[in-house]
Amino acid sequence: MHVRTRTPAPITTPTPPCRRARTLAGAAATPVATVFATAAALLLPLGVPDTARAAAPPSATTPPPAAAPPRAIVLKAARLFDGRSEALQAPGVVVIRGDRIEAVGPAAAIPAGAEVIDLGDATLLPGLIDAHTHLSFEMTDNWPQMELDGLKKPIPQLALEATAFVRRTLEAGVTTVRDVGSWEQIDVGLRNAIAQGAIQGPRMLVAVNGIGATGGHCDVTGYRPGALGRDSADGVADGPDAVRAMVRRQVKLGADVIKICASGGVLSEGDAVDSPQMTEAEMAAVVDEAHALGKKVAAHCHGATAAKRAVRAGVDSIEHGTFLDDEALLLMKAKGTTLVPTLYTVVSTKRLADGGAPASVVEKARRADAAIERTFRRAVQLGVRIGFGTDAAVFPHGQNARELAQMVAWGMRPVDALRAATGSNAELLGVAETTGTLAPGRAADVIAAPGDPTRGIEAMERLVLVVKGGEVVRVTRAGAR
Repeated sequence: MHVRTRTPAPITTPTPPCRRARTLAGAAATPVATVFATAAALLLPLGVPDTARAAAPPSATTPPPAAAPPRAIVLKAARLFDGRSEALQAPGVVVIRGDRIEAVGPAAAIPAGAEVIDLGDATLLPGLIDAHTHLSFEMTDNWPQMELDGLKKPIPQLALEATAFVRRTLEAGVTTVRDVGSWEQIDVGLRNAIAQGAIQGPRMLVAVNGIGATGGHCDVTGYRPGALGRDSADGVADGPDAVRAMVRRQVKLGADVIKICASGGVLSEGDAVDSPQMTEAEMAAVVDEAHALGKKVAAHCHGATAAKRAVRAGVDSIEHGTFLDDEALLLMKAKGTTLVPTLYTVVSTKRLADGGAPASVVEKARRADAAIERTFRRAVQLGVRIGFGTDAAVFPHGQNARELAQMVAWGMRPVDALRAATGSNAELLGVAETTGTLAPGRAADVIAAPGDPTRGIEAMERLVLVVKGGEVVRVTRAGAR
């Protein structure tokens, strides 16, 4: 889904994130990342007075004593899902020291003096990984007011509001996200502030601006020419050389992943939801340049023709995939391309209709809703690699786990849905050596659900523990000693 908010001239217009939530927003105030950098620079000392230098003690001749290792934290529960196995382990034990996992499993030794958190009848799991979010904004129930707010709110205010979105996402057990569309580098600022410990939120891989064709889903549409001071969003390019250059620009701006709009979308005005919008040659140029720069490519794509072009071009994932036919799905299976289906977005259609969205947008949403269940069930039957992605922003942030229930309701086994949201997504994002599984040396990203989520996936919506990087974010039921 793409929601875009836009600001009048002389400000630059942003590239729309995923189109199920289109907040037309504005652009080019000082980038959020630059604001953070400027603030940090102002705090740097301008120099050390001579008197201070004179008073400084001489260099130590012996090294300081080694710091004591951090106190271990031991998590206990009735069972454990490690993010890759078919079966659960019982009992579940995870030993954390600092920001890393030290030991896992029933045989793990409990270090002397460790803090023990015993969760009882619960299941320990890796922190969830959401491969499709838009943490820079959140769709509301009033489309006209949402667009107006996007035009009037200062960029710093939008960034500050987004700090609540990332916090809610983390508290929902999502410890890593791939954020696939923002503007004004709000996503870059959030990522950096989280990494530096200034705010709490999930580990973020960001796309900055989506890349797409003039007049397409990644462009600004629905306004008269010149009304916003610029007719095309940052990220719009046409032709193989131009899109290659645009990949380089997004990487320059801080992108960890490249997002393209291969087809039309639901929330964009003026296009058909499944219309192809980039040529295969254009997408091949994007993939070639992105992969050369060590970045993966996620393709927003509802239509089958556009998906086949994108898969042949070598993209790493197809986002949404609403109208895929068997030929497209089998091609994805053969190429190892991941489908990130964003099923829970079906809840947004009524909000769009009741909230004053354009009739064309509501009609496209209804058409997508009517097709997505069949496509997802067929993808499961054919053995297509499936990832976990929610399109959070189309619905309120913090409801990410409801995607799991939708996946299971439409034919996926609970353990496969859990694996999609942990170990499999870690491979898709290229972070499998860091997170996604409970194993020694991995980041201490651990959550706990009451009971056994492989027998009732809705338990993932009622977490009793969230730990990210060894820090206990919240624990709602435990005996600690």
